[in-house]
Amino acid sequence: MPKEKKLKLIVENFLDNDGYHAVIALTDVYTGKPDFKDANDAKEKMRTWVGKNPKFYPHIASHDFEAWLLPYRTTIQKLAKHNLSAPSGSPETVNNQKPPSYWIKEIFRTGKCRRDYDKVSDGVAILKNNDLMIAIKACPELKAFVNRIISLCDEEKIIS
Repeated sequence: MPKEKKLKLIVENFLDNDGYHAVIALTDVYTGKPDFKDANDAKEKMRTWVGKNPKFYPHIASHDFEAWLLPYRTTIQKLAKHNLSAPSGSPETVNNQKPPSYWIKEIFRTGKCRRDYDKVSDGVAILKNNDLMIAIKACPELKAFVNRIISLCDEEKIIS
């Protein structure tokens, strides 16, 4: 994810030069580097980098995108051909010592599917036949992200 002046420049270019009405930024808390302490820290840093811009909306996947896949444990188990249980607790609070993506990689690595987890193709396969509302209800940051998109399009359809 672009940081500091680069993020500000990208946001300003979209809003000033490209005619967009809003910019929604989405990043993981766990980026592979210790950029952010938690979701609130990440949002604050992005707001600071961009400056006071009412058309900029930072959103975070805590700790990584795969947190939003954890509510679909049975689908993950079927794809990996393994019955490893999901981490306990809320999907978005899974520990940084073993982020959600690591948990999903482990179940694929040890499962009978005999292949590594692929973020893009397996992410699509996990979500394909599942109701997104399951993850939205389990993951407050995902709910906030989806509601931001909806609010910019039609405020009457915000998910409560």
